[in-house]
Amino acid sequence: MTFNSLRDYITFLEKKGDLIRVTEPVSTILEMTEIQTRLIKNNGPAVLFENVTTEHGKNPIPVLVNLFGTVKRIAGAINIEPENLREIGETLAFLKQPEPPSRLKDAFEMLPLVKKALNMRSKTVKKAECQEIIWQGDDIDLTKLPIQTCWPEEPAPLITWPLVVTKGPSDDREDNFNLGIYRMQMLGKNKTLMRWLKHRGGAQQFARWKKDNQTDFPVAAVLGADPATTLAAVTPVPDTLSEYQFAGLLRGKPVKLVEC
Repeated sequence: MTFNSLRDYITFLEKKGDLIRVTEPVSTILEMTEIQTRLIKNNGPAVLFENVTTEHGKNPIPVLVNLFGTVKRIAGAINIEPENLREIGETLAFLKQPEPPSRLKDAFEMLPLVKKALNMRSKTVKKAECQEIIWQGDDIDLTKLPIQTCWPEEPAPLITWPLVVTKGPSDDREDNFNLGIYRMQMLGKNKTLMRWLKHRGGAQQFARWKKDNQTDFPVAAVLGADPATTLAAVTPVPDTLSEYQFAGLLRGKPVKLVEC
């Protein structure tokens, strides 16, 4: 089974009894994080909070938590058994630094994997659901999103799982699309602070951009992507492979993209 969207995986987990819906009001300020902490500690299910409150009142957007809180759900997101996750690591190791095969038979066994990786290049489509509602200018307001305040004395709410998409200044392989998870702290209605370590792909692209460009660095933050793409964004994918290609390997078919 391939999960083309996060909704698909939510439906799958709910049918298996591994996701529950909470209709009682739950606050994004500390309360939601406290519940998640206990869920993770006790290998609890994924939870969809449907009655969300923020400092601005009731929010119409539900919040999904603890999606990858167990090894079983991580494996389920890419339709494999937990004991087979090691194979994913072995595939990454081979793609990152392939050793010359010692026998001709081994070389032929590797060819399908290489061919499959090359065939998983993402495909661009003209329209997508993420384009149905567009806010621009004064309509941009991050307080419309149910962003969590996770810890006491934290200065501002945190977007905890944004897939940050960047593109470097050149056409070289290292400047191809990069996906990473970098927490974003809300500073106002249309501004966030983003922390990324300098050795990460997005930060390195930004450093190269600043050398030759005076314009703003283009960045997109994606919330609610399909589970395979989300997992690819947190995986140490080798430079020879894009996160989108690796997501295609995990899904079993290429990822579809749309112009941002």
